[in-house]
Amino acid sequence: MLFNSIIFILFFLLVLAVHYSPLSWRLKKIHLLLASYFFYAAWMPPFVILLWISTTVDWFAVKLMQRQKNRSARIGFLCLSLLVNLGMLAWFKYGNMLTQSLASLVGMIGVNWEAPVFDIILPVGISFYTFQTLSYTIDVFLKRIKPASSFLDFALYVAFFPQLVAGPIVRPNQLLPQFQSPQRANRKQFAWGVMLFTWGLFQKTVLADSILGPVAGHAFGFQKEMYISDAWLATFAFSGQIFFDFAGYSLCAIGTAMCLGFSIPNNFKSPYAAVGFSDFWRRWHISLSEWLRDYLYIPLGGNRKGEVRTKINLMITMLLGGLWHGASWKFVAWGGIHGLYLLLERMLFGRRTRDAREIRFFTRLAGTLVTYIAICITWIFFAAPNWDSCLIVFRSLVGATEEPIAVIKTIEILMIVTVISAMLVGHWFMRDRKLEEVVQKTPTWLLVFIFFAVLVSVVLTGESESAFIYFQF
Repeated sequence: MLFNSIIFILFFLLVLAVHYSPLSWRLKKIHLLLASYFFYAAWMPPFVILLWISTTVDWFAVKLMQRQKNRSARIGFLCLSLLVNLGMLAWFKYGNMLTQSLASLVGMIGVNWEAPVFDIILPVGISFYTFQTLSYTIDVFLKRIKPASSFLDFALYVAFFPQLVAGPIVRPNQLLPQFQSPQRANRKQFAWGVMLFTWGLFQKTVLADSILGPVAGHAFGFQKEMYISDAWLATFAFSGQIFFDFAGYSLCAIGTAMCLGFSIPNNFKSPYAAVGFSDFWRRWHISLSEWLRDYLYIPLGGNRKGEVRTKINLMITMLLGGLWHGASWKFVAWGGIHGLYLLLERMLFGRRTRDAREIRFFTRLAGTLVTYIAICITWIFFAAPNWDSCLIVFRSLVGATEEPIAVIKTIEILMIVTVISAMLVGHWFMRDRKLEEVVQKTPTWLLVFIFFAVLVSVVLTGESESAFIYFQF
């Protein structure tokens, strides 16, 4: 079920009606849980079983873990949770990739083995809810939080539908306490939730799907050598498409939850205004960046075991972060390049962090543009359907082509330049500001005008059949 569909609007209106009815809080939570399972089952009903398995295994693993005084026994139950959750993730997401990679590896030593091709359908959002439920088990093991006292609350934490299939990845201490007492949005919160949801839909359906997506999709899918200008415009177009698509989903999730009276964390903070790559990862997909930092980078040793070990830990984290995004060596390459970016930044500037506002304007502007362009180049691994297409685009970017062709029309050039320029200026303006503060300072008449203009644009665009890009992860 897509946020950008009529059926979701009808579904959500029904959820709101029950949530604000005079039923008891326990019945409302049961209703939210059943609604969440229905929301997920709309894609493929059997995959709800995977949610049940993760929920049940982690609930009982934690319960049994808490009864143990022996550390080895506690580690055993933690490993049970890791084995079940990561095992399902590995099978459904990486099964074919692993067997094909093994076949290529043994072929290099002269063994002719044809890997079996498994007819595996990737459950939507499995990477997101797997990381979310693992954070509960790990946090309890490390005694950062106390176990949930209610199975209903824990099941709802795992399956809560606004952010179930594409994040943000919510930590247990951020969401579980909210289920303990009745949640209702007041009039201001509800209006804010509707506004965020509408703005998210505008980013997805109008900017990502209607303006940037067709251009980027055509250019990268064409798999022909392009003029330098076309290659760069297509790359910039995809940078906008993937931002508006994913940030749009996050806004829809946050707005939907807010309408129900719940708060989930922001997932983006003007990432294309980042000055440097570490700054970018503090602003892009924040919930994943923080998850990888807290549950992978720091347990590996972080920066506490010397400079060489720090670099290794950083590279491992980014490589696995790339692999998290998809079962393809393209994503591993993407993560590796980001790891190299971070290592290069560390080598040039050390661990010093300066407030961007303390940097001179033109230095900051140059740093932001260099960061943005470097990030755009890595998005090619996401946009291109295969390695051959990646190489074609990279050659086109530097003009190393034989018979390049034009793939972008003049009107499309104007649209790309307008939208990407507006996006970059918007990120620059919002870099150190909060949306709430900007809205409060904006005249009411202007807010109403902008809201209805955005709403009309969404309605005129119509229902979109395009799934969010990050659903595949």
